[in-house]
Amino acid sequence: MVGAIVQLRKGLAELSVLAVIEREEAYGYQIIQRLALVEGLGLTESTVYPLLARLAAARLVSVRSVESPAGPPRRYYRLTESGRTHFELLAGQWKTIRDSMNLMLEGEKT
Repeated sequence: MVGAIVQLRKGLAELSVLAVIEREEAYGYQIIQRLALVEGLGLTESTVYPLLARLAAARLVSVRSVESPAGPPRRYYRLTESGRTHFELLAGQWKTIRDSMNLMLEGEKT
C-alpha cells in the first residue's frame, strides 16, 4: 500500500517542481521548502535535485549560479520557453485527470 502512495507522489513530482518555478526563479533548496508547505507531496532532496538535473538536461529549465553568502554557489532554476510549454501541457492534462478522478470518486452529479 505504501508503495502505491510513493508511486503516485513520484508521478506528480515533475509537475510540482515546474509549478514552483513557473511563478518565479528559485534555487534548489527554495523549491524544496515551497514543496514542503504542500501537504501530501512528501518530495525530498533525493527526488528534487535529480529531477532538476533531468529538466536542465532536457532544456526545460535554465540554470544560473550565484555566489552564496554561506556555502557553495546557489543554482537558480527558471523555465525556458519549451519548459513553459511543457508545464502548460502537464498542467492541462492534470486538470483533466483531476476532474475525471473526482467524478469517479464522488459519483456523477445530476
